[in-house]
Order: sequence, then C-alpha cells, then structure tokens
Amino acid sequence: MKLTRRAVTAGLVVSMGSFPGQAQSQRQINFIVPFPPGGSVDALARLIQDGLQQRLNAPVIIENRPGANGAIGAAAVAKATPDGTTLMATFDSHSTIPALLEKPPLNIETDLVPVMLVGKAPYIVATSPQKPFKTFADVVKAAKDKPVSYGTSGPGSSGHLAMVMLGRKAGVPLDHVPYKGAGPAINDAMGGHVDLICASVAALLPQIEAGTLRCIMQMGPERLKALPDAQTTKEAGFPDFLAEAWWGIFAPKGTPDPIVKQTYDALRDVINSPVVSQRLRETQQMQLLLAGPQEFATFFAKEVIEWGKVVRDNNIKGG
Repeated sequence: MKLTRRAVTAGLVVSMGSFPGQAQSQRQINFIVPFPPGGSVDALARLIQDGLQQRLNAPVIIENRPGANGAIGAAAVAKATPDGTTLMATFDSHSTIPALLEKPPLNIETDLVPVMLVGKAPYIVATSPQKPFKTFADVVKAAKDKPVSYGTSGPGSSGHLAMVMLGRKAGVPLDHVPYKGAGPAINDAMGGHVDLICASVAALLPQIEAGTLRCIMQMGPERLKALPDAQTTKEAGFPDFLAEAWWGIFAPKGTPDPIVKQTYDALRDVINSPVVSQRLRETQQMQLLLAGPQEFATFFAKEVIEWGKVVRDNNIKGG
C-alpha cells in the first residue's frame, strides 16, 4: 500500500495593486497557520513572508491558530471575508478532518478554495541520540519487550497513520503520543520524553543536522542526499510503503477567481526565487510542485477519500 499523504504549505493573496474598494494603506494579509510555531507549516510561512510582502506591497501577518488537527484555524479562514486578505498555509493532516472529528467546524471540501499545492517531502522516523535505536529493526526488537512511544503533530496526521500501519506490519505495539503540532513533539523527542518522532523531513532536518535528533528511517522511495545513512522503508523490510507530507495554500470559499489567480501567481514568483526555492529544496528537502487551483483540487479530493478510509478503518479519533 502506498502511504502517500501527499504534505508544507501556505496561503496568501493577490498581486501588487489594492483590492477593489480598499485604500492601499488599509490592506493587510492575514496568513493563518493552523498549527503552533516550530513545525514545517510555520517554517514555510515564515520563509515566504518577506517575499510575499514585497510582491503584494502589503503587510503579511502570520497568525498561529492551532487546535483540533488544524480545524480551528481552518474554520476561521472559512468564515473570513473572501476578498483575498485571508489565506491559510496547511499540510497533509488537513485532509483527515472530516473522518477524524465527530463534528468538524467546517466542510474542508466546500468551505475553502485550493490555491496552490506547493510540494511534498517524505516522512521520517527519528529519535534522540540518548536513545539506543539506530535502525527501525532496533525499534521492533525493543517493542517486543515493552511498548515504544512515538510523538506526532497530532491524531490523524500522516506521521500517526504511517506509524499505525508500520506497527501492524511489524507486529509490535507502538504507543502514540499526539501533540498540537510538530514543534512541541520535536521538543519532547529531543529531550527523550518520547522514544521516537515521526514527522516530515522538512520539520526534522534542522535538528538532525544539529545532532539533537538521529534519523533511523525515511519513508520516501529512495534515500535523500541529506540523509544518506538512513534506510528507506523498503530497505527496512516494508516494500511498497511510502508516506509523504504535502503543503498547500487555501483561501475562503467565494474568493473570486481573479484574486485566486493573482494569489497563485504571487506565490509562484516568491517560491521560484533562488533563495526560497533553494532553501525549500535543500533545507526542507521538498520536491516543489507549484500545482494550480484545479490540479490541487483534484489531488485534495483523492487525499480526503484515501486517508479518511485509513482513519475510519483504524478507528482513529481526533484530540
């Protein structure tokens, strides 16, 4: 089974001119990140913030609104005026909201408009250097004696779902410790408070390069240049098993098509700039896609179906 929760991303608005009926000095772009600071979505938003401000000639204000697997921030975006002044950066776990929450505060398929699918990158499993695990085989061996814990950005995230599937395939118990975003999970993993963390390479690579975390397995089809010593899932004995994060940008339902296009064009220009594109490719190991609204909408609809089934089949509930 190909686990491709194909997840950092962001949201934004228009081009250089003022919006109809607004004075230039009154413009402000509210850039919602529905997760805490420190995760890959937050990192992406802050990486493109300055370029967006220059491209749009307006202040871009990042607001972290975490909770309910990203649903709280997403609901705020859905209720915002659809004039291009509110957008959202989110990632793969967004597609599990309908299956994960008993009463979601929004309909993710109709209350938001896809703007751009920014890119994707593999999930990885890492551990503190204080822990004894060097490979996933070490984890499996240890888990046969006592449960091994792992942290993720929250219930229903690709990291969570991937580890559920891996634990079943390996036949060992793996105890999930959900967090409200990757940032808090990373902190606890570095401190050894959980045995493992499963998150995107975009979120964990800085800590791995700093030596505060050690990668023991990567879930992409081949070894990344930045992680040449870490096995892939196939090499670890799990053929045809992949888990990839994706990042995307959404706007409120009803945002006019011209504004969506202007927003997409602005994002494309910023992300294609040499500094930003290099950092995304190298620092976050992201494969840039820059897919437009229609292609992103088709992709997202498939994600909702595929990952919703995994959530329901495994009786996973939101926090």
